[in-house]
Amino acid sequence: MLKYSVIIADIMPNVTLIDLFAGAGGLSLGAARAGFTIASAVETDPFSLETHTNNFPSTKHLNADISKLSGKYLLEQSGIRKGDLGGIIGGPPCQGFSVIGKKNSEDPRNELFVHFFRLVKEIQPIFFLAENVPGILNPAHNVLRETAFALIKDAYELLPPIKINASDYCSPTIRTRVFFIGYKPEFFKELSQESFASPKNLKPVRVREALEGLPENIRPEWQTEEEGWRRVEEIEHSYFSERITGLIPEGMGHGPSMERYIVKREVSGCLGTRHSPKLELRYGSLGPGKRDAISKSVRLDPRNFCPTLRAGTGPEKGSFQAVRPIHPTKPRVITPREAARLQGFPDWFVFHRTKWHSFRQIGNSVCPITAELLLKQIYLRLLG
Repeated sequence: MLKYSVIIADIMPNVTLIDLFAGAGGLSLGAARAGFTIASAVETDPFSLETHTNNFPSTKHLNADISKLSGKYLLEQSGIRKGDLGGIIGGPPCQGFSVIGKKNSEDPRNELFVHFFRLVKEIQPIFFLAENVPGILNPAHNVLRETAFALIKDAYELLPPIKINASDYCSPTIRTRVFFIGYKPEFFKELSQESFASPKNLKPVRVREALEGLPENIRPEWQTEEEGWRRVEEIEHSYFSERITGLIPEGMGHGPSMERYIVKREVSGCLGTRHSPKLELRYGSLGPGKRDAISKSVRLDPRNFCPTLRAGTGPEKGSFQAVRPIHPTKPRVITPREAARLQGFPDWFVFHRTKWHSFRQIGNSVCPITAELLLKQIYLRLLG
């Protein structure tokens, strides 16, 4: 049977967080499961903000440009006094740093990385965690990083950059990211780069296990939000499945969707994609791990990890959908719900009603299981 449980985090001093560049909420979910309370979330994309609001109804949401926010205003809007904030987390936009993008060191969005650290300096939380792509470590961005770190060097102990592949942290996808973590030593037990080593007691999660219990026979005509709601079957208990089926932090979840999930065991996002018979034939003939020569979609290997899921582009860049992987046993691309599983999101977590925005939100997100494992190490070392 599927099991449903609720985590109620132990209340300790200074464990509230602010999530900057919150997106759909991958970091927020990881933090909530690690024991923190998400006081507020800041995001400029209205569709991601809607998704975050649906899943974090108790959190204060701000549709605001980080570069124009002051620390004083952010604290006021979050209902927090200066000195009472536990941490600031966030993933500043990475397009200018990405090795698959234009790698533009002049991309104005790069400056948002500096603004993250400016807000840390103004607010003075007891720790911070910033996530980005490995390309930010490129020598072309040395000055940018040094400018950001100079803002906080006198008040924080800054750990060396921690490069992490999500597949080493119980997430079923190959997704390498860099985490910058800083903290005020007087509030912590010993905290070091080694504190965030990959857990040795958790077995890796492959595609087959990640997709267990989800419907495989997806009809191409299932295009509306309601048609995307489908029954999910029971799955074998494991660390991963526990985080897929339950572990719902207090105050989280979209009410009507949660009721439907728990009572009827239905999940959203099982939306179909219309393929031509010719394309279905090509997809059906592909072996595991092979790439279709025309669409560039990769056939998922059930015994391996999912390749990094891409986000596609927003309306300012032409609204292009990212290339989606092909289901491991069916001649079709994956559904948003399958993508969510492969990124480590729980079945009760709801995304946008459309495929385009769902895939954008999932592809842009931090894997929440990975985020939980990292933030738990910070939570456990807080001096309460």
